[in-house]
Amino acid sequence: MAGYLTTDKKKITSTQFIAMKRAGEKISMLTAYDYTTAGIIDRAGIDGILVGDSASNVMAGHADTLPITLDEMIYHARSVAKAVKHALVVCDMPFGSYQISREEGIRNAVRVMKETGVDALKIEGGAEMADTIKGIVDAGIPVMGHLGLTPQSINKLGGYGLRAKDEAEAERLLADARKLEAAGCFGITLEKVPAALAAKVTKTVGCATIGIGAGNETDGQILVYADMLGMTQAFRPKFLRVYADLSAVMTDAVGHYINDVKTKDFPSATESY
Repeated sequence: MAGYLTTDKKKITSTQFIAMKRAGEKISMLTAYDYTTAGIIDRAGIDGILVGDSASNVMAGHADTLPITLDEMIYHARSVAKAVKHALVVCDMPFGSYQISREEGIRNAVRVMKETGVDALKIEGGAEMADTIKGIVDAGIPVMGHLGLTPQSINKLGGYGLRAKDEAEAERLLADARKLEAAGCFGITLEKVPAALAAKVTKTVGCATIGIGAGNETDGQILVYADMLGMTQAFRPKFLRVYADLSAVMTDAVGHYINDVKTKDFPSATESY
């Protein structure tokens, strides 16, 4: 299966996520919402980039993902897709764009694909969304599902706590995963669920599982880039590993720039025309 490994710099497709699962290679994913950041992440060799509706928080400053619109997601997704040469680009379908009806969900999914150039879409929900997902897949669009903590349903769930802790909810999640696979999903994001349950889902379904706060036995992992690079300071959940402190680096650089401007050190003679 060497042709599907991350040493192969050809464009990754949704079918290759499944092939990577079968080959036992872990799948790496991060979010991105703009051209410049997406290009950096892609050149680093990431397998997949999610244009997440978390742009609502990271880019727009909203408290949750609900306010972001379809037009705004299309803008972010188009910007990311232009930058990416290697990774699979997945775009979140935002709240309200697919829940009203199967037909509207398919129509909006087609619009996103036509107007952005992304490779696949992600949709939250289990059995209740399976028919809509099947319609979108039947239209020729790869779909990644999303189970566990589903942020678009945060008001219904009552908070951002761990999901599927009890046996009944765990069994429902496992059944939902099977239904998403049957509907044609190539992957399923598992967010904030017990590691043992995520491992069971991963062994049960043939599609790739991508974890966030779901332990180490999923087929891959995803984090929000601004969180793992230390750009956000207040958000420090248990599942987050911070790989850099860009907030400090950027603050320091801006401080030096301010000082250089105030003291007339910048621009110098060599930096002037």
